[in-house]
Amino acid sequence: MCFKDFQSEVSPTSDLKSQTINGLIWSAIEKFGAQIIHLGIYIVLARQLLPEHFGLIAMLAVFIAVGQTFVDSGFGSALIQKQDTTRIHYSSTFYFNIALGLLGAAVLWLSAPYIASFYNQPELVLLTQFMALNLIIGSFGIIQTNIITKKLDFKTLTKVSLLASVTSGIIGITLAFMGFGVWSLAIQAVSNTLFRTALLWLLNSWRPSFEFSFQALGELFGYGSRLLASSLLDTVFQNIYQITIGKVYSATDLGYYTQARRLEEIPTQTLSSVVGRVAFPAFSKIQNDQQRLKKGIKKGLTTLVLFNFPLMIGLAVTAEPLVLVLLTEKWAPAIPYLQVLCIVGLTYPLHTINLNLLKAKGRSDLFLRLEIIKKVLVVVTIFITYRWGIMAMIYGQVVTSMVGYFINSYYTGQLIDYNAREQIKDVFPYLAASLFMGTIVYALGTLEFPNMLTLLIAQVITGMIVYPTLCFLLRLSAFVEGLDILQSKKGQFMK
Repeated sequence: MCFKDFQSEVSPTSDLKSQTINGLIWSAIEKFGAQIIHLGIYIVLARQLLPEHFGLIAMLAVFIAVGQTFVDSGFGSALIQKQDTTRIHYSSTFYFNIALGLLGAAVLWLSAPYIASFYNQPELVLLTQFMALNLIIGSFGIIQTNIITKKLDFKTLTKVSLLASVTSGIIGITLAFMGFGVWSLAIQAVSNTLFRTALLWLLNSWRPSFEFSFQALGELFGYGSRLLASSLLDTVFQNIYQITIGKVYSATDLGYYTQARRLEEIPTQTLSSVVGRVAFPAFSKIQNDQQRLKKGIKKGLTTLVLFNFPLMIGLAVTAEPLVLVLLTEKWAPAIPYLQVLCIVGLTYPLHTINLNLLKAKGRSDLFLRLEIIKKVLVVVTIFITYRWGIMAMIYGQVVTSMVGYFINSYYTGQLIDYNAREQIKDVFPYLAASLFMGTIVYALGTLEFPNMLTLLIAQVITGMIVYPTLCFLLRLSAFVEGLDILQSKKGQFMK
């Protein structure tokens, strides 16, 4: 593919609404398909491995995540947001990402003994050095992913994600049954990155040219550097609870928390990622049309809560049978953690939409300012709650998440006149329908059932009937529009 062809594909000349809808559907298939596969894999692994194995990997999560964020450098998002990119912008960023990948891996490798000493876990030395490979391998796929994302070609990303997840999952499960313990999780993670990167190169025709320009990087630096700083802050603080729990408590305790958080994040982060990564390039194309942008923000927000609210409330009320059936009794201490984390999960999509607006408008300066304010709040909350136990820390997350939403929505009100009050008014009917459904599902749990599996099935089926029925009767806009879109698109996606 020549660059001229590529540039025409990513320019906003085609029907943006159709592109966005197709992107949402394929992004949803990819993300939910991958998460279903991941969930199946982790159910098998959780039944086979011990909580402390997951705790050891969770101790490394922040360091790997920070490294990956550093390697991305924020320039990928800058390429998506910038409208007048050229071939040299992409090639220069590609080589820059690889250089950062090598640097990040070297730093992580050399830091391994210190990380192990911090947690007092000698086994983390070799684990850290092995996981550092993720940064090098992943750096080769960043630009490929950004190009596909800018084209809203989530069908290709769907193929990549699902194939990589299945292949690496088979490897992880096989190693777990062979007695590799924590190494089955580490090898699975690295193999997933390897397969994903290889497939991106196989399925996307873009190749870097042999040219590099600091001037081209400089044009991306203002936006990208502030976004990088914001992303680094967010990554560290997304994992700061794991750092604190791993340091103050045991690897087993961290394993319980991590598994509960994983179950909560599967629906919330998947939904937010589906809408967020489609919304960002779509909103970027209409960043100067305030009326269309506000309409798009409203649709994105109501679409997210249409699914997220019932999933979070449903997950909270079915937490006990779900954990006991899927993960077995040894994971029972994770149940109360999961139930409270679901309250945090209710607000996650609200953050996503508001922050994507700032990115699309090119206001990475405001993005960074908001992240700093929220992270200070997180530090204060952890300092107050950590001594009272893990559950107290999770309640602290509830408070910081809710306060953080009002902070995020402030600039949305300023930029496009869509403040928190109007947003809450738009999402309240979906919350009410979800709470009504959750009450009925919870009431089922007070009845006599032969076993936990039967109870879980009854609760899930009831929730799947009650909530859509309420949405239909109340004629909730996102639900009705979703039905219309599926009806019009089903023929296309059956091909």
